[in-house]
Amino acid sequence: TILDEIRPTSGSASILGMDSHQKSVEIRKHIGYVPGDLAMYPNLTGRDTLTYFANLRGGVDWSYVDSLADRLDADLEKKVGDLSSGNRQKVGLIQAFMNRPQVLIMDEPSSGLDPLVQREFQRMMREVAAEGRTVFLSSHTLSEVQRVANRVGIIRHGKLIAVETVADLRSKAIRTVNIFFDGPVDGREFEGLPGVREVTTQNEHVTLSFDGQMETLLKVVTERFHVLDITTQEADLEEIFLTYYRDEEVNV
Repeated sequence: TILDEIRPTSGSASILGMDSHQKSVEIRKHIGYVPGDLAMYPNLTGRDTLTYFANLRGGVDWSYVDSLADRLDADLEKKVGDLSSGNRQKVGLIQAFMNRPQVLIMDEPSSGLDPLVQREFQRMMREVAAEGRTVFLSSHTLSEVQRVANRVGIIRHGKLIAVETVADLRSKAIRTVNIFFDGPVDGREFEGLPGVREVTTQNEHVTLSFDGQMETLLKVVTERFHVLDITTQEADLEEIFLTYYRDEEVNV
């Protein structure tokens, strides 16, 4: 729908202030796209493939293209059909970046890339975002999303159920709080405190599952007890993502 390849039954979408259907041709001039199922002519070399796309776009800066190839360690002289899936993916990424688009739309873009190339690709995405351009990324690799995204949309059963900044998502997630005291404490002291989900006590060590405000917890705990140390373990994006599905299972 965003690229006008599928027509919606209702609703609308806009990119760069333009309707995605009515202005689709104009919009595509400003977009770099990597589909989830990347198809290219197998008998063309990587460079021939990029030349084809460059001609469609009215030309590109080939020194920039070569710098992208160097960064991704891409071999542009081999035929695409002779490349591994990961090396074909590199060609696809270069064609998306090479005209310096205002908007990048990518579906599972790091598929097949080795870890070092993934890291360089993530650096490229952060550079694009730092320039004020937009990266629209669809990925099941949540560790990658966590490293590069500043806002996340979560889709469940085809419906968008949450759109949050990564920071806001993490602030609402259940974290693990470990508190160490100068002597044994009664875990019941912590039950009923705002945000406390679960309490585990082992002598002078208390572990809390907590989704409230840390400032409030710290104030209450330090007023009541002599605290030696407090550590927190933040939930990562994968754990946060899974809570949306666990909540659904509980409600069924």
